[in-house]
Amino acid sequence: MPGRMTFYYNPMSRAATARWMLEEVGAEYETVPVDFEAGDNRKPDFLAINPMGKIPTLVLDDGTVLTETAAILAWLADAYPSAGLAPAPGTPSRGSYYRWLFFGGSCFEPALTETMMRRDAAPLSKGSVGWGSYNDVVDTLELAVSRNPYLVGGQFSAADVYIGSQLSWAGSFGAPRIQDSAAIQAYVERVVDRDAYRRAMRPA
Repeated sequence: MPGRMTFYYNPMSRAATARWMLEEVGAEYETVPVDFEAGDNRKPDFLAINPMGKIPTLVLDDGTVLTETAAILAWLADAYPSAGLAPAPGTPSRGSYYRWLFFGGSCFEPALTETMMRRDAAPLSKGSVGWGSYNDVVDTLELAVSRNPYLVGGQFSAADVYIGSQLSWAGSFGAPRIQDSAAIQAYVERVVDRDAYRRAMRPA
């Protein structure tokens, strides 16, 4: 089992998702607050760790630096197998797990960004972007969460931590269709009804 890790965190960021995952697996970690207004993420000592100046950033006990939310979640799921947050390697369920874990960053987030930040611009061509369109993405998620309790059938996984966080956040900011979808709202309620989520939402 990994030793004590260092976690760079701000609750108003994607790091909240990584903190939820840290709590799910029962990791031992030290939280280092990152104050965006003070420019902590642009200071030389932090940029030496993550030149992107972004969080979440997780430093393992041997000094290895992990960034990118999906990568952190995937690593934690494998590093703490007893938490049961990833199907066994080589199984069909593992393939579905990968699909949804990476769907968040490759489809949902860019589609959401385009929709929320380019409201007055014409949509990008569906044929030129990997996510197709925002409605395509939401349709796909809505269908998935209406068929099964979780993205990988009946098993809660790291993919639900990621997608559940994104959908909860998007709904709170008024993203189109999210709060109006009974299937999506029921899914979000299911995935956040966990002790680890409640611990992660407490002040660090």
